[in-house]
Amino acid sequence: MRTIFLNLPVTDVAASRAFYTTLGFTVNEQFSDDTSVSVTVSDAIHLQLSTREKLTGFLPEGRPLADPRQATGAAYALSCDSREEVDAMVEKALGAGGGAWMPPQDHGFMYGSSFTDPDGHVWEPMWMDTAQAQ
Repeated sequence: MRTIFLNLPVTDVAASRAFYTTLGFTVNEQFSDDTSVSVTVSDAIHLQLSTREKLTGFLPEGRPLADPRQATGAAYALSCDSREEVDAMVEKALGAGGGAWMPPQDHGFMYGSSFTDPDGHVWEPMWMDTAQAQ
């Protein structure tokens, strides 16, 4: 099994920690400090949310760090076990300081919605009935 580690820039580490734990994710304190928080989404998905200054230090010299509030460079789809879980995650995100992104989309066999985190990163929780997708 492969593991995904997403390194995302944030402006406020404490606010990011609060936002993602409100969504039900856990923090790995071993890899967290005042400049970065390590969030465990699942056994295979981990977020390293670092200050823009810290993350810039890992880029080639002179390479700018994109601002997700200004342009969308990626949208992170995250599987859910049901339509209800999709809606609950979006509701939690909006209540925790996230932003609305796109309205829910219902394709019968697939249902999804979306939100942004406080830094503008786009998340798309989605549910799919693979048996119906045939």
